[in-house]
Amino acid sequence: MFRMTAPTDEEVPALLARQDASRFSYPLLGCTQGPAPAGYRRDHNRVLLGRGPEVFAEACRQLRSWRMFHLSFVRLLHAGAMPQVGQTVAVCAAHLGFYSLNFCRVLYLVDEDGPIRRCGFAYGTLADHAARGEERFLIEWNRCDNSVYYDLLAYSRPSHWMMRLGYPAARYFQRRFARESLAAMAAACNGGGSDREASLS
Repeated sequence: MFRMTAPTDEEVPALLARQDASRFSYPLLGCTQGPAPAGYRRDHNRVLLGRGPEVFAEACRQLRSWRMFHLSFVRLLHAGAMPQVGQTVAVCAAHLGFYSLNFCRVLYLVDEDGPIRRCGFAYGTLADHAARGEERFLIEWNRCDNSVYYDLLAYSRPSHWMMRLGYPAARYFQRRFARESLAAMAAACNGGGSDREASLS
């Protein structure tokens, strides 16, 4: 969905409510839990947030408050709740003179205990999204070396004709989102992130 103006706070509930009957726009639900699906672009980025259980707890709190979307060109539209299965959100991105609204729905939550403690969630694209695919937002605490990472994994392919036509620009915004999302989480967790790992493919 494309607009010349950004949505106001008053518009957000109605915009999200209109997506209640919308279905996921891709068939491979849960693909971020398994092997990469054929025909989808894989983006995998990680950043070290710090070390220890206190950093893990704070990182999970920041993730559940959508801190990774506090970016220079993106605003997340949601109902004010922490991520939960079935929740619809919209990523409002500012482009060159216009805005795009890209709707997603939370697909699953992650809460795993073990040698690597994990918390997070994934959402999938709905019909009103320029791309098709899934994105997972994860905090990992490795008890062996005490490291805490923010891990961002996405599989995507163009859906809207404008994204296919302007794919190089779309890839620029996807990479920019990943960079700024990692930086936002690092800044939120006591200035971590000096030891960054990133893989874009």
